[in-house]
Amino acid sequence: MFANIGWGEMLLLVIAGLVILGPERLPGAIRWTSGALRQARDYVTGATSQLRQDLGPEFDDLREPLAELQKLRGMTPRAALTKHLLDGDDSILTGKFDDKPAQQPPATPPPNNDKAPEKPAEKPAGTVFDTDAT
Repeated sequence: MFANIGWGEMLLLVIAGLVILGPERLPGAIRWTSGALRQARDYVTGATSQLRQDLGPEFDDLREPLAELQKLRGMTPRAALTKHLLDGDDSILTGKFDDKPAQQPPATPPPNNDKAPEKPAEKPAGTVFDTDAT
């Protein structure tokens, strides 16, 4: 129930309780709150066990659609799309089509001992216009 409350939030609640209730009444308020939560949990557990006894094997049939709904509730749009439309293959969405990329050996120029090393081609000055891009 309180699985997503961290230590920082708990400390903030204790400090707020100290400011609002004061140090005299805070321990009693904590005791009352924990007792009420324990009692509510016992009621829910008792109701679940009572339903299980009354319905018998039909209780499990009732829980299956609820479990499926819980799975769908936590599903993100990307996961739903991947599961139902792409049969679990998300390579289209991630851009990873192959597990191993094709490796080509690096092209090395043949040794040329009688010429001076070539300078790389300079970039043209000004803006380059690509007719295919428009």
